Amino acid sequence: MQEETTAPKPESAAAAKAPKQSISYADAGVDISSGDRAKQRIKMLARKTFNKQVLSEIGGFGGLFALDLTKYPDPVLVSSADGVGTKLKVAFELGMHHSVGADLVNHCVNDIAVQGATPLFFLDYLATGRLENDVVGGETAQMPGFYADGEYDLAGTIVGAVNRPNIITGEKIEPGDVLLGLPSNGLHTNGYSLARKLLFEVAKYGPDQYVNELKDKTGGALMRTHRSYLSVIKKLTAGGLVSGLAHITGGGITENLPRILPRGLDACVDLAGWQIPPLFTHLQQLGNVEQDEMFRTFNMGIGLIAVIPAEQIKKAKAILNRANERHCIIGRIVTKGMRKVIYN
Repeated sequence: MQEETTAPKPESAAAAKAPKQSISYADAGVDISSGDRAKQRIKMLARKTFNKQVLSEIGGFGGLFALDLTKYPDPVLVSSADGVGTKLKVAFELGMHHSVGADLVNHCVNDIAVQGATPLFFLDYLATGRLENDVVGGETAQMPGFYADGEYDLAGTIVGAVNRPNIITGEKIEPGDVLLGLPSNGLHTNGYSLARKLLFEVAKYGPDQYVNELKDKTGGALMRTHRSYLSVIKKLTAGGLVSGLAHITGGGITENLPRILPRGLDACVDLAGWQIPPLFTHLQQLGNVEQDEMFRTFNMGIGLIAVIPAEQIKKAKAILNRANERHCIIGRIVTKGMRKVIYN
């Protein structure tokens, strides 16, 4: 009997194109081992911030935090999430990464502090094309092809707590209350798309160029750290002096102050009440920018506004003076009724 033979099956097109050696995740641009080394550095840094309320180690699927109910018998949690925005573009240009983490944390701290909350914990997220050990974040993601080499995005979430009777909403604001302005430290983390266009495209300054009008190098002026107002807010609220607080971020005074105004009231802001820093005046001159546009894009030198009852303003100023906190009276609450800012 003749033995049957079977012809070998032809290789599929995919099999024919298959590589002869194994391809790893690292070959696709994600180096897990490098990521692990970076995370070990993060663990050591982050652990220094722990207090006894933190119940979990870094590396779990979620962080555990025990709220102290003796300190907060009637607790309300207050949360906020934000990013650093296009200020990062300046950081990339200068190779200056050490301050953007503080920008992120302080921005988020201020956002909940103006509602009377004390920060409990903070979570951050760093996404980049390739992890570099000298650029460290919290929760990290390597995304090759999504970010250019040397670039990353940084975002954070903060959770705080306040006892329900101590929540600051602005509902107690009344006509005649005084607007007390605290200075910013520059642009903070807002208005950078317009600032970069004016300084780098219109004026054609380099990031390391000294500019007489700014009394600083361009990059130095832009990278000043976003201030934290937590300590001064605590001093004012401990005295029961505050009717409302506004963190002046994106949207400037024009859009942030109305967020705390009760219906039927306006805020009259006196433009002669403070000296606008040279960075803002130079930006306005470079682009012939309208005043309204400036005040709804930049903080214009005022990073926090506290609304204080007129009879408490002397006490508030004394507290700020003892704390060596610069401040100025920049206006009053009036009864025009549109929940708007009126510039005088």
